[in-house]
Amino acid sequence: MSKGLPETRTDAAMSELVPEPRPKPAVPMKPVSINSNLLGYIGIDTIIEQMRKKTMKTGFDFNIMVVGQSGLGKSTLVNTLFKSQVSRKASSWNREEKIPKTVEIKAIGHVIEEGGVKMKLTVIDTPGFGDQINNENCWEPIEKYINEQYEKFLKEEVNIARKKRIPDTRVHCCLYFISPTGHSLRPLDLEFMKHLSKVVNIVPVIAKADTMTLEEKSEFKQRVRKELEVNGIEFYPQKEFDEDLEDKTENDKIRQESMPFAVVGSDKEYQVNGKRVLGRKTPWGIIEVENLNHCEFALLRDFVIRTHLQDLKEVTHNIHYETYRAKRLNDNGGLPPGEGLLGTVLPPVPATPCPTAE
Repeated sequence: MSKGLPETRTDAAMSELVPEPRPKPAVPMKPVSINSNLLGYIGIDTIIEQMRKKTMKTGFDFNIMVVGQSGLGKSTLVNTLFKSQVSRKASSWNREEKIPKTVEIKAIGHVIEEGGVKMKLTVIDTPGFGDQINNENCWEPIEKYINEQYEKFLKEEVNIARKKRIPDTRVHCCLYFISPTGHSLRPLDLEFMKHLSKVVNIVPVIAKADTMTLEEKSEFKQRVRKELEVNGIEFYPQKEFDEDLEDKTENDKIRQESMPFAVVGSDKEYQVNGKRVLGRKTPWGIIEVENLNHCEFALLRDFVIRTHLQDLKEVTHNIHYETYRAKRLNDNGGLPPGEGLLGTVLPPVPATPCPTAE
């Protein structure tokens, strides 16, 4: 017998096992700046003006939720934020009206126009939250409502004949009101933010900050930040979503210094040094809502409306909604067997006959 035969077979087997080298993926070339070589004006920069005109025509949606115990001035603060009566005050209730036995969800829509730009604002209130003797799982109706809005949007998206502009009822921002105890967060605060921070942008605020001294306010803010960090609770703006160094630098300052915003709300005006200002009247003077020496309302307003409103919407769509959407599609839409995502009953798949043994 030839001794070379087994070696030949082994070599052939080995050649079959070794996979062929895969071609390396093509790496896109970095764009080369050719500004210096332009022979004249093109007009690329007008895209910003085009976008502005389109936004002014169509307007945009912004949905803000307020959560916290009654009596913390949630409605007053939202009215102050948007300088209009966009949220019903609890003080308008009759004295005979009982505190809701369960958490209710109440959404009120408004159209606000400023400088030719229309915003369809929806304020979602949650009366009854944290007001019971037993507040166990009282965040569940709120989480359910948030997910229901994602579900509505998803169903519109997967429609064959979907609308040109899908109505957006998704919650873009949740202001969570912390009681100004000066001590620490309640277990309910931690449980709510732990559950809801995964599905919505939470912005924590310390309500009625004028009940604390400057030293108490500073210490309480630090304590709240520490408790949130120890419990692994991420509030907006989340570190992992910073897009570049500029975003990180700006957001780090907000996370480490401003959060949680210690605020005072008021929709009443008073005369101070010849000017009409929003404020709260006390025996020792006027607390000016928009004066940074008195409270951090102006920081909260600038943050939510003037610098991060678009980002709140984008994080809601690209992160929270996409997480929900991916899970639903992975679960086959979570619909009963035989139903498609569109809610139409699909024809049963014909059974494949098993091969018969001969």
